[in-house]
Amino acid sequence: MEILTSLGGGAGWLLGYLIPFLFVLTIVVFFHELGHFWVARRAGVKVVAFSLGFGPEIAGFNDRHGTRWRLAAIPLGGYVKFLGDENAASAPDLVAINRMSATEREGSFFHKSVGARAAIVAAGPIANFILAIAIFAGLFMTTGKQIATPRVDSVQAASAAERAGFKAGDLILSIDGSPIESFGDMQRIVSTAAGQALAFVVERDGHEVTLQATPDLKEITDSFGNVHRIGQLGVARSAEGGITTQRYGPIEAVGAATKEVWFVIDRTFSYIGGVVTGRESADQLGGPIRIAQVSGQVASFGFAPLMQLAAVLSVSIGLLNLFPVPLLDGGHLMFYAIEALRGRPLSERAQELGFRIGLALVLMLMLFATWNDILNIVNISKS
Repeated sequence: MEILTSLGGGAGWLLGYLIPFLFVLTIVVFFHELGHFWVARRAGVKVVAFSLGFGPEIAGFNDRHGTRWRLAAIPLGGYVKFLGDENAASAPDLVAINRMSATEREGSFFHKSVGARAAIVAAGPIANFILAIAIFAGLFMTTGKQIATPRVDSVQAASAAERAGFKAGDLILSIDGSPIESFGDMQRIVSTAAGQALAFVVERDGHEVTLQATPDLKEITDSFGNVHRIGQLGVARSAEGGITTQRYGPIEAVGAATKEVWFVIDRTFSYIGGVVTGRESADQLGGPIRIAQVSGQVASFGFAPLMQLAAVLSVSIGLLNLFPVPLLDGGHLMFYAIEALRGRPLSERAQELGFRIGLALVLMLMLFATWNDILNIVNISKS
């Protein structure tokens, strides 16, 4: 992979960034749409199209059930279109629905029960979480997980750790009640908790000691020139010894992978909450350009890290799609919940207005994320 990223010019960009990006995104999108597709088929819904990408079709075929499997020109997502859908966002085609025969209605998504429709919609994000668990579990069983003993080797002067009373030799046992198994566990929690008071339980001279520390917000620049704002405690571990590679059996791997997925979800909500309250900066939010950039950078370290990125991205996309915004899966679920409570769906006008608002919100988010991506590239080029 180092050879790919070292190539110059357009070919180097294509091999070093675009291909890893498309590889990761295609896996995540395919499984998301496969979730919708699989449950829809079992609910008796006719699937008109399964598309990877948007826009003009590059290649495709029809299966024996009449579904058009297509690869489209714009590889930034995908969709499953059901009988009765007007577009890729699954907005109902009311004109076509009113003209359906009794046989067509049996295979129409629109005519299924609210429970069946909700299950079909929820299956996409759920498939993303399952994919992430499968990837993490596979990595834990094959390459294993590196575990560095969470023992403090040194404490930086004037740091949050020094103010809290940390000492060299302290073994970190837990943070806010969460057990700490490795130095990396501690770093991940601290990095997303700048300005937040954390309760550390450490083992010192055979006794447990509780320390209160508030990580400082620091700007760091990684080896690729990316600037990150993270929380730092100000402790270091020994560069020698204390690191083991643990490989898990199937059951233990699934358990550890589930914890990993929950960690990503928890930290995502923590970041969003920080943006709302002003603790976090929204400029860390990235879009397709940032994902492509990170994909190329991670791919330079090997296939396993790239798959780990795919797992994290799968969780993020699954979670994003569950937000109650019309146009996203969560918006559809919100409409179905209202329908279940009212005993009838919202009016056509209300649903149309909701989809328009959802489209506007999604476009604004994409523009904002893309603007952040551009600024990030400019900052890297200046550094």
